[in-house]
Amino acid sequence: MITNLKYIGLSAALLASTAANSGNPERSGQAGASQLLINPYARNSGMVGSNSAKVRGLEAQFLNVAGTAYTRKTEFIFNRSNWLQGTDIFINSFGLTQGVGETGTIGFGVVAINAGKIDITTEDQPDGGLGTYTPTFYNISLSYAKMFSDNIYGGINVKIINEQIPNVSAQGVAIDAGIQYHTGKYDQIHIGISLRNWGPKMTYRGDGLSRQTSVKYGNNYELTVNNRSGAFELPALVNIGASYDFYLQKDSSGVSKKHRLTLNGTFTSNSFTNDNFLTGIEYAWKDMLMLRGGLYTEKGIFTGNDRRTVFTGPAAGATFEIPFNEKKSTVGLDYSYRFTNPFGGTHTFGLRMNL
Repeated sequence: MITNLKYIGLSAALLASTAANSGNPERSGQAGASQLLINPYARNSGMVGSNSAKVRGLEAQFLNVAGTAYTRKTEFIFNRSNWLQGTDIFINSFGLTQGVGETGTIGFGVVAINAGKIDITTEDQPDGGLGTYTPTFYNISLSYAKMFSDNIYGGINVKIINEQIPNVSAQGVAIDAGIQYHTGKYDQIHIGISLRNWGPKMTYRGDGLSRQTSVKYGNNYELTVNNRSGAFELPALVNIGASYDFYLQKDSSGVSKKHRLTLNGTFTSNSFTNDNFLTGIEYAWKDMLMLRGGLYTEKGIFTGNDRRTVFTGPAAGATFEIPFNEKKSTVGLDYSYRFTNPFGGTHTFGLRMNL
């Protein structure tokens, strides 16, 4: 096991070293499958994804898959996001994590985007009137995570990516990997690193890239010409995060976990956009009532015309979770809101069951 942990540590160092070459704003717009960057989970997004070092359960598939290893029994999650209110775009995410054996966890997650109906237009009828079509975007994730020790967790996630309109589609595969380390007298120090969206290029294919043309050679001939679609990269990134738990009350054992305050920070090194600095805070009372907030920052976000993202920075959220049987199974309701300009922000609602 010691040898395996050495290799894991070396891999983490290599992932961190790639950050020096990332965050190139000149490459903005050169990657595709940007839906992989959308956080569909209420608890994560309420802290702008700053909790990559401590995230747990199915939501960890988005930030750091190592955190899925915390599920020892069964967890179900469903979330629905009103993405950029006013655009009529909705995101549904659902799935489960299941503990296997003494230290392993498998996870299955689906993220589906409903972009609404779009008018069909042509060169001859640019104003539409030909009906509508609905784009399809979904990602399917299958993960495995393991507790290597009481302090070290690791995991890997494989994603199937699909983008489609009626006559053109693109499919791809991406891999995520992550490590979390937890230490301290009360297990209050958390460190995590993850690589996300690493995979081969994608390209569009389908009849929609073909067109009819006439060729004059004696008589007129009708030919079908197939246009090639350029391949595009996936939006790969590296998350490096840390969290610290403050327990605000003491008891006979030295510390009471009735009142917890957690500070989170994550540096996200993007391959095709500006790097992000994410900070967040969460207060929990008995892990039944949780209030959280976060701040998303990147170069130019607070300087008006230099901002390259619709998000203006702040986010907030809350969770109410209660036990409902003798096995300490719980059901929880989650909510988050991220501020944007333009549009009316992003609302995310979630339902979670731990059995």
